[in-house]
Amino acid sequence: MANSPDTRLDALSAWLYRDLKLDVKDIRPASSDASFRRYFRAKVGEDSFIVMDAPPAHEDVLPFIKVSRLLRSAGVLAPKIHAQNIDKGFLLLCDFGNHPYLDSLNGENVDQLYGDAMESLIRMKRGVNVQTCELPPYNETRLRSEINLFGEWFLGRLLGRETTPNEQSVLEKTWRLLVESALQQPIVCVHRDYHSRNLMITGADNPGVLDFQDAVIGPITYDLVSLLRDCYITWPKERVENWVRQYHRRLLDEGLVIETNAERFMRWFDLMGLQRHIKVLGVFSRLNLRDGKTGYLQDIPRTLNYVVAVCENHPEMASFLDFLQDGITQQTYSLLGQP
Repeated sequence: MANSPDTRLDALSAWLYRDLKLDVKDIRPASSDASFRRYFRAKVGEDSFIVMDAPPAHEDVLPFIKVSRLLRSAGVLAPKIHAQNIDKGFLLLCDFGNHPYLDSLNGENVDQLYGDAMESLIRMKRGVNVQTCELPPYNETRLRSEINLFGEWFLGRLLGRETTPNEQSVLEKTWRLLVESALQQPIVCVHRDYHSRNLMITGADNPGVLDFQDAVIGPITYDLVSLLRDCYITWPKERVENWVRQYHRRLLDEGLVIETNAERFMRWFDLMGLQRHIKVLGVFSRLNLRDGKTGYLQDIPRTLNYVVAVCENHPEMASFLDFLQDGITQQTYSLLGQP
C-alpha cells in the first residue's frame, strides 16, 4: 500500500519555498512531542532552521510566540522566530542543534548542566513580570483538573481500578493538601515542562529552552521539581537535595523568596513534585491509551517511584501511601513488566 500523502508537509514546504523564497536544500523530521506539533530541520545553504508544524485545528501558535518573546526579553535562550504564518500554524525558528540534556547527562557533567539550567530559571523568574505578562494563573481549578487525570486515566483506564468511598476520602484529603501547599508559594512565571527533553545543550547561554507554550503564573518550585525529579532520568536523593538548597540560596539572594527557610522550601518542593507526578501518571496513561504513544509507559514506574518516595518522607501522606501500597504499585509494576 502506498504511503498516504503528507498534506501538511507539502503546505509547509510550499511556504518555505514560495512565500519565504528560501532555497531549502533538505528538510527532514527533527522531532515530535506529546501534542499534535511536529518539527522539521531545514537546511538553507550553510544555515539550519527548525520549522514548527502546528495544525490550527489542534494547536495555537500564538502562546508559543508570546512566551518566546517573554523568555528572550528575560535573558532566557528561547528560539528566535524568523518567520511565522499564524493562519497555517507554521513557524520558522533558529536551530539549537540535536543535543538534548537527556542524551548527554552523566555523573561528571550534571552539576554544570543543571547549574546552567537553574541559572536560566532564575533569569526567567526574575525577568518575567507576573503583573504584566498576561499568562494564565496556575490556580486551584487548574491544579485540580490536572490531579483528576490520575483518577480517570491511570487508576480507571490503565489499571481498571474503582475506588471505594473511603479511598475517595483519602484521595480528596491528599489533593487538598497538595493544592494548599502549591498556593502557599510565591508566584512566578512557570515553564511547566522544564526537563531534560526540553533543554538543549548550546555553545553559549546554555541551555536552549523549548516547549514553553503552556507557561503559566504559578508556584516557585514547579519548574525546579520538573528539572531535578525528571520523569525521564533519576538522580540520588542526596544530590537532588543539595541542588534544591543551592537553588533556594540563589532565590534568597535575588529576593524571589523572603523569610522562607530551607526546610519549608524543601516541603514545598516535595509536595509540588507529588502533584506533578500524580498528574503525569495520568498524562502518560492517556498518551498510551488515547494517542497510541506506547513509549511513555516505560516512564510510569520511575514516576510512581517518585510518588512513593515523597509519601514515605511526609507523615501527612501516610493514608495515600497506604492506598498506593494496597495493590496499586504492585499492579502497575506487573502490568508494565517491572520487578
